[in-house]
Amino acid sequence: MSTMTDPHATSLEHLRNVLTPNGLRTDVFRDNLRVHVGRDQLITTLKALRDGRGFNMLVELGATDYLGYPGRDASAPRFEVHYVVRNIDTLETVIVKVGVDDPAPVLPSVCPVWRGADWMEREVFDMYGIKFDGHPDLRRVLMPDEFTAFPLRKDYPLRGRGERHNFPRILREQS
Repeated sequence: MSTMTDPHATSLEHLRNVLTPNGLRTDVFRDNLRVHVGRDQLITTLKALRDGRGFNMLVELGATDYLGYPGRDASAPRFEVHYVVRNIDTLETVIVKVGVDDPAPVLPSVCPVWRGADWMEREVFDMYGIKFDGHPDLRRVLMPDEFTAFPLRKDYPLRGRGERHNFPRILREQS
């Protein structure tokens, strides 16, 4: 009979040594370690994974809007931003999640930790309205500048609010 070891045990132990005891909540889903931290522990967690455990690649940065999600605790934050980081040498992947709430969702920018977060944070800002404090150039990247809504929020109507007819038409020759 072979014994299986937890592939995330060393990383988890490292995070427990770096973070405050109540600042770390974890779970595993389909062999992926998910680390839930507070806004104030986000940068510390990501730097600890990068510098102390060799997680040298930010694979993905995205968000989820849990407005009206069935079974979700009403006191839980509306949005959750996730950071998928990978150790290229060991191929270990960790997902760091942080909640943020309305009316003014703001998180610290991770651009100082990973320069590649620049466009990913801009996309989350553009689609969800979550601001990243300290971002070098936080402006819309997908929607026109005059667009005032955030289309991936659950309270945005599926057919829009009639704003598309006001967008300037750009012909192929002009693009």
